[in-house]
Amino acid sequence: MSTSEESGSDSDATEADVRHENELQDVIAVDAEDTEQELVNRLDAHTGEGIRHRAFTALLFDTEGNILLAQRSPGKRLWATHWDGTVASHPVDGQSQEAATRQRLEEELGVTPDQYDDLRVTDKFEYKRYFENAGVEHEVCSVLQATLTDRSLDPDPDEVGGLMWVPYDRLYEHPEWYRQLRLCPWFEIAMRRDVE
Repeated sequence: MSTSEESGSDSDATEADVRHENELQDVIAVDAEDTEQELVNRLDAHTGEGIRHRAFTALLFDTEGNILLAQRSPGKRLWATHWDGTVASHPVDGQSQEAATRQRLEEELGVTPDQYDDLRVTDKFEYKRYFENAGVEHEVCSVLQATLTDRSLDPDPDEVGGLMWVPYDRLYEHPEWYRQLRLCPWFEIAMRRDVE
């Protein structure tokens, strides 16, 4: 059955498109030490009990200590409309975390490497979280940080529902003030672990 036959609305079509896109992509399955095991289908990795795989979350700051939060678009299969760090995704086979981050920053936000300094990996952790009955994240997640010196943005509405600059110290010290934002679990873990 075609996508148009399966869907009764535009939102159904969007969900089907995302499902189809995910079915065509692979992620890197890893062990608990982040050693590559094999390539696995992205949809399979996020379904049922999930498959542990490599991921990243990137946090961009401005020169005044504000962090750029991005709202996940309503079309996302997992954690739609939740607020995340700046970008989060999965490197592809043979791609470093830094290269994957640069790619996603440009694709999702229109941010090019000349707009930020000192992109670096600052942490890594494993977590597993279920989202309603829709799927699961089981990831070894690297955290990357950089300072955005040029705050010009051109977000892709298929990826980003909204953007917000937030004072990082205040968010870190008082996460309860931001509960209404519904933060993504991997971002909350990354923030809790951040001691810099």
